[in-house]
Amino acid sequence: MNYPTGLQSGDLYLNVVYFAGQGNIELRGPSADALKGFEGEASELDGGVVLHGPLSAKNARELRRRIPSLAPQPVGLATSAGVGDRMGLATRGHARAFQRYGSGLRAVFAQQSAREMQRLGRTPQQVLDDATFGALAAGWDQPFGADADHLKTTDDIDLCLAAGFTSFTIDPGDHVNDVGVTFDGSLAALPWASLEDDERSFLRRYAPGTYDDRGTGVFPSEQDIRHAAAKYGAAVAHAVMMYRHLRAMASHAIEVEIAIDETEDVTTIVEHVYFATELRRLGVEWMSFAPRYIGRFEKGVEYIGSLEVLRDSLTQHAAVALAFGPYKLSIHSGSDKFSIYELAMVATGGVMHLKTSGTNYLVALELAARHHPDLFRDIYEVSREAYVGTRASYQVSADLANAPPSTSLRDSDLPSLLGHFDARQLLHVGYSAVLTREDEQVTTSLNDALRGLLTDRGDEYDSLLVAHIGRHLAPLAGAR
Repeated sequence: MNYPTGLQSGDLYLNVVYFAGQGNIELRGPSADALKGFEGEASELDGGVVLHGPLSAKNARELRRRIPSLAPQPVGLATSAGVGDRMGLATRGHARAFQRYGSGLRAVFAQQSAREMQRLGRTPQQVLDDATFGALAAGWDQPFGADADHLKTTDDIDLCLAAGFTSFTIDPGDHVNDVGVTFDGSLAALPWASLEDDERSFLRRYAPGTYDDRGTGVFPSEQDIRHAAAKYGAAVAHAVMMYRHLRAMASHAIEVEIAIDETEDVTTIVEHVYFATELRRLGVEWMSFAPRYIGRFEKGVEYIGSLEVLRDSLTQHAAVALAFGPYKLSIHSGSDKFSIYELAMVATGGVMHLKTSGTNYLVALELAARHHPDLFRDIYEVSREAYVGTRASYQVSADLANAPPSTSLRDSDLPSLLGHFDARQLLHVGYSAVLTREDEQVTTSLNDALRGLLTDRGDEYDSLLVAHIGRHLAPLAGAR
């Protein structure tokens, strides 16, 4: 495949040599002054100056300062897709997938949750810098976003702000209460002071003849609104606290998403209305919202549930988002849900954001299964052993009993495990056990071995990513 490489900025030509994560940056300019701000070794060449420098934070920062397309920006209401990168090696392939299949879509290249960064020992700065170099290597010349995903603390916000992220996904899911079917209607436990409210004022606000439905046609009964407040009131308070901290600390353009998708109970339309009403009352401005949708959005596999029911639910949620915003509906754990992309575009009118994350890691494992079976077997067995612990944070239903041991398979059969429901899920959530594993008996860690393979076969990894991520993007671009 022939792709554009390098970028031009005035008299300065920039390119990444070799593969992101393992190479260096090459810059050519008319004089040494043109290269000020970059670090590396400079020498004269063809009447100008060429500099070879490391893939360092300083050089990434200078690239973002010099090249507008490499500086992350808010993505706004445009149809968009985020492609997380657990190893920092996938952005070049991601960018090329957007170049080929994502016409008109806004890309988010730097996307990782605080949880994943902590588990992998990556910093927000590393995530953003890896995306910067990967975008440069692909010759990316359009705006892209940087999403600090699933932030639960103000410390998470501060680190991601300092790194330069522009989209902030506030996750108050730990504060969602399991109300249950036996709810007695009591709201005594709500943090009324934090909500700047009281029970009497709250109930009066939603009373018939008082409540402004904004044209949604949703008028909650007192019991429904009590239930919604008991379930989500503390989450609203936490989201507002996080939002106000973010706004107070931000010195560059940002946008906000509120995500309550990683909870067990489905977010009803009434509960969405309650959440939006209270956020608006408390002065929050947000660009996208991720409720807990109906059905199962499990990691790495197709959507589980009725597509007809999902379509109707998305249509109702989209109506609320239009009335109270407009803001986008954000679909998390969106990778490999090929049956829903066109459906979701139609239901939301394209005012949506799709998030994928670990699927690029699975593409990397496909490469290992093809070319380094011993490495893949080790990765698979480590993932199997760790599954009981790693599954706790994710929506998965894989059964270890259904995932065959690698010893029962021939080398030629190993790639088929990536298409096996149970095996695919345990590989998907086993990344931290694999990439942080330390074994004194071996000189090369699984992380280093996999990175070496991806570096040696960088073009093939890119091609696999273009094809796989392209399957996610094409329906979004084609349905516009």
